[in-house]
Amino acid sequence: MSSRVVVLTGASSGIGRAAAKAFAARGDRLVLAARGLGDLETVAAECGGDPLVVPADVTDRDTLDRLVEAAVQRYGRIDVWADTAAVMAYGRFEELPAEVFDRVVATDLLGSANVARAALRQFRAQGHGTLILCGSLLGHVTVPYMSAYVTSKWGLRGLTRTLHQEVRDLPGVHVCSIEPGSVDTPIYTSAANYAGFVGRPPPPVDPPSRMGDAIVRSADRPRLERSVGPANGFVEFGFTWLPWVYDAWVGRLARRMALSGRSTSQVDGNVFEARSRVEGGPVRWGRARIGVLVGAVAGLAVLAVGGLVHQQRR
Repeated sequence: MSSRVVVLTGASSGIGRAAAKAFAARGDRLVLAARGLGDLETVAAECGGDPLVVPADVTDRDTLDRLVEAAVQRYGRIDVWADTAAVMAYGRFEELPAEVFDRVVATDLLGSANVARAALRQFRAQGHGTLILCGSLLGHVTVPYMSAYVTSKWGLRGLTRTLHQEVRDLPGVHVCSIEPGSVDTPIYTSAANYAGFVGRPPPPVDPPSRMGDAIVRSADRPRLERSVGPANGFVEFGFTWLPWVYDAWVGRLARRMALSGRSTSQVDGNVFEARSRVEGGPVRWGRARIGVLVGAVAGLAVLAVGGLVHQQRR
């Protein structure tokens, strides 16, 4: 295997941490960046091999310029840049403070644009490189109580496709994305919350290592989009082809599955500043919750069949 130089923004936890460990296992040389220095140093120790650690905020273009300079000064080039930095906020749109909404969009969409700008400038100068942006299933569908995150990921999907088209004059440069479904990371419990209940990933839930492996595969064999999640196709089908069924059920499912029964006061979480994140263990769902999910899926299937039959008779 040839050793690559890999920059990871959002490397301090979750999918970014998993990707760092996956690249390290392959023997690649790492540049780890995120807002929180302490968590970054922990991830660097887990990876071994003396990664370069650079505190950086994707909303600050100057820190990203310094990140590029530090990476090139140490390794001479950047072969892969994967951006997984993201924050989240729960709550009805009109109840979410405007500054919280704006900051989520600034991090999850404009921050990714800042990363892309810095990465592509370097890739164009050196003639090669792969940029991997972390989208979401929520860049393909919508759900209530997560308007800022959904808005960001839909915008990011458009940006990724546009950049993919614009680098066609550079055969050695690739722009691609991964589109995770539910993943067991700290983003849910670290989120700003104005919904009254702590968020959680709805089932089925993947481990972050699966997303880390998907990012490595995109670096090995770049392609525009990799959807990673056992339910992604089903959810996208319902959203696209059965919108009346989807919209009738998504609110109920979001309240039962995406929000836990644990109440919380209104908090800004880690939206405005870094906070130490604690990686969660496997997400366990009680039998009652699984029963609700199975019942909901069965109900959706029945409504879907009924809707299709109704359309055919018209």
